[in-house]
Amino acid sequence: MIEIKELKKSFGSLEVLKGINLTIPKGQATGIVGPNGAGKTTLIKTILGLVKPDSGTIRVNETKLNGNWQYRRDIGYMPQVARYPENMRVHELLEFIKGLRNQPAVYEEELIDQLNLGQELQKQLRTLSGGNRQKVGATLAMMFNPNILFFDEPTAGLDPKSSQKFKERVKVEKENGKTVIITSHIMSELEQLVDHVIFILDGNIRYYGSTKNLLAESNEERLEGAIASMMEVA
Repeated sequence: MIEIKELKKSFGSLEVLKGINLTIPKGQATGIVGPNGAGKTTLIKTILGLVKPDSGTIRVNETKLNGNWQYRRDIGYMPQVARYPENMRVHELLEFIKGLRNQPAVYEEELIDQLNLGQELQKQLRTLSGGNRQKVGATLAMMFNPNILFFDEPTAGLDPKSSQKFKERVKVEKENGKTVIITSHIMSELEQLVDHVIFILDGNIRYYGSTKNLLAESNEERLEGAIASMMEVA
C-alpha cells in the first residue's frame, strides 16, 4: 500500500505538487494521467525517494520515507528516459544492477526471452535504439520480482510487437497481485492495463477512482474522451 498525505513540492517559485492526498491499495493497477507539467513524474519520483518533498508524508507498505532506502528493494521502476553508462554492455549492466541490489533476478532470463533482448546483450548501451533501451529498462524493473511496479511512459519507442509483449507481461504481473502504476499519454494503453485512474492537473488530484465509474460519470465510451472532458471543465 502507498499512502500519501499533504505532499507538497516546489522547484523555485513553481509549485508542482500542492498538497497531494492519496492511498493506493496493494494489488491495484492504476494509471496516472494529466497534461505535461501536471506533476505526474514528480509524484512518482517522490515516492521512489529520487525527489525530496518540501512537506507531507509518504508511507510505502507502512514504511515512512525518512531517509530509509530499504523499502525500494520491493519496487521496480522503469523511467521514461533511462540514463545508463554508455560504454557498458547490456549484460554488464544487468550484472552490475544484480550486484547492487544483491537480490535474485528471478525473471531475468524469462524477460530477456519474452522481450527479444538476447541479441542485444553483447552490445554497448550507446549503440541501442530507443526501443531496445526501453526493453532494458523493463527487464531491470521486473526481473527482481518486486511487489510494486512503476512504469513511466513505458511503450514510448517500442515497436508494435514489443509493445504487445510488454503489455502481456504487465497483465501477468497484475494478475499475480502486484501493485502496478503507469503514467502514459496513450489512453488506449491504459484502458488495457489499469482498473483505476488518477487525474492530476496543476499539482492537484482532480479525480481518483475506477475507470468504469469515470466513464459512467463523464458519459463517455473511451478513457481518452473522459480525460479530455475533465480537462475542458478544469
